[in-house]
Amino acid sequence: MNLRSFSWLLIAFSFVATIAYGSGWQTDYEQALATAKATNKCVLLDFTGSDWCGPCIQMKKAVFSKAAFLNYAKETLARVEIDYPRRKLLSPEVMKQNERLAAQYHIDQSGYPTVVLLNPDGKILGQLEGYADEGPSDIIAWVEKLRASPPESRD
Repeated sequence: MNLRSFSWLLIAFSFVATIAYGSGWQTDYEQALATAKATNKCVLLDFTGSDWCGPCIQMKKAVFSKAAFLNYAKETLARVEIDYPRRKLLSPEVMKQNERLAAQYHIDQSGYPTVVLLNPDGKILGQLEGYADEGPSDIIAWVEKLRASPPESRD
């Protein structure tokens, strides 16, 4: 493979990785924080094992890819997929970022899937661990409850 082909392949891979899954999901944590701050949106972090974690795959299928959730999220959330695949390749930058975020949010203790909601300033509002057959309306209600609660009640 020549350098030109490799460069195009890298660009294409980066584009696909940024799109992640579904409309509005991204893989760049810092970019999501900046977007959230600029648009006054919360940040939803989805810590997932997209190609091996059964509950993660089910949550994506039953919640995160549904129109009800996507329409709600488009208006209220900056969404980041933080993936730890076993078969899919991630760029070295995304792998490094995801390892740092796993340590920062203690994913080794909570497991997969873990969903973290941050306010527009990046402060944790809440964390949902595991998947128990929630639907889009359940996750939306969880987000709305956390967004509406006073900061002192979350400490």
